[in-house]
Amino acid sequence: MNNLTNKKIAIIGGGPGGLTLARLLQLSGADVKVYERDVDKDARMKGATLDLHHESGLKALHAAGLMEAFWANYRPGADYMRITDQHATIVMEDNADGEGEYARPEIDRGPLQNILLESLQPGTVVWGSQFVALTPQGSSWKVDFKNGTAIVADLVIAADGANSKIRPYITPIKPFYAGVTAIEGAVYNAATASPKIHELLNGGKIFAFGDEKSLIVSAKGDGSLVFYPGFKADENWVKKSGIDFADKAQLTEWFKETYIGWNSIWLELFENASAAFIPRAQYCMPLNQTWEALPNLTMLGDAAHLMPPYAGEGVNMAMLDALELSECLTSEDFPDTLAAITTYEKQMRARASETADMTMQSTAALHSPDAISFMLNIFS
Repeated sequence: MNNLTNKKIAIIGGGPGGLTLARLLQLSGADVKVYERDVDKDARMKGATLDLHHESGLKALHAAGLMEAFWANYRPGADYMRITDQHATIVMEDNADGEGEYARPEIDRGPLQNILLESLQPGTVVWGSQFVALTPQGSSWKVDFKNGTAIVADLVIAADGANSKIRPYITPIKPFYAGVTAIEGAVYNAATASPKIHELLNGGKIFAFGDEKSLIVSAKGDGSLVFYPGFKADENWVKKSGIDFADKAQLTEWFKETYIGWNSIWLELFENASAAFIPRAQYCMPLNQTWEALPNLTMLGDAAHLMPPYAGEGVNMAMLDALELSECLTSEDFPDTLAAITTYEKQMRARASETADMTMQSTAALHSPDAISFMLNIFS
C-alpha cells in the first residue's frame, strides 16, 4: 500500500474528523492510532445535533462503509426547523425530511461518535492522552503526552480542534476574531423543565433573530436541548463581562438586559439550564492562509480552518478533509507522502477558504437588522 507501508500513523484528537480518518486508513490496511485527551468517550457534554451534508459528511461515511449504521442512528424529524423573531412569532417552518438530495439528516454527536468508535479496530483510540510536544526524530516525530507517555510516529495528523496545539508546528498563522460571541447552555428533561420552548422546538431547531442578535435552540435525542445566544461583542468580552458562567442567575439577568424586549418565553432556557454555561468567542482562519507542506505532519478540521458555526459546515468540512486526506495518502499516484500531503492541503485550503467566506457572510448577516429576511432568502 504505497506511501503508508510500514509507517506508524498518529492522529491527535478523537473528534468526528480524527475518527473518520482512522476508519478510512484502517480500511486501507494502515497502522494507525488515535490519541485523545478525554479519559473516555463520555468525558464531556456533547453539543448540538449535527446535520450531515450529502457532499461532505455523508460522503465520508459512505466511503467508510457506515451508512447503514448512520440510518439506524439518525434522528428523523430533527431537521425540522422554525425561524422566529424575538417575540417567538414563527415566520417560517421547514420540514426537509432526511432523505432527499437537499436534505441534511441530523444525528446526535454521541451516536455518531459511537458509530465511528465501533468501526475501528480494538485499541485504536488511546484515551487520556493529552498532547504536550512534538520533537523531530530523524524523519519521524516523538510525541509527548501529559500523562508522561511518549510515542514515535512516522506521520502525525492534527485533528485536535479549534485550539490545536499541533498547528503551530505547521504554521504561525493565527485565527482572527469574527466579531460575534456565543454562549452555550443546556436544559435536561426539556419537556418538563422548559415546556413552552419544548413545544416550540417540536423535536427540531429554533433560529430566533432580532436586534442584531441570534438565539439558536436545538433538541437532542436524549430529551435535552442545547441553546446558543449569539451577539456582537468585543473580542475580550468574556473576561471583561465579570460574569460567573457557572451562575445561572447571573446569566438570566445578563439575558434580560442584553436581549431587552425579547419575549419572556426565552427565559425558560436560562432559568432552567443545567450545567455551567460555556462562553465561546467566535474565530475564523484567514481566507488566504497558506504554508509549506511537510512530509510527516498535516492537519484537518478546525485545526486547519476554524470558522464560526453559523453555516453548519464545521463537522462536514472535517469529515470531508478526512476523506480527501485518506485518498491522497493511499493513492498510487503520489511518489511520497510529501506529494500526497501537498495535494491534499492545496485542495483543502481552497475548499475551506470558499466555505469560510460564505460562513463569515452568514455570521454577519445573522447578526444584522436583516437577519430574518436573509434566512428566508436562503430557504426560498
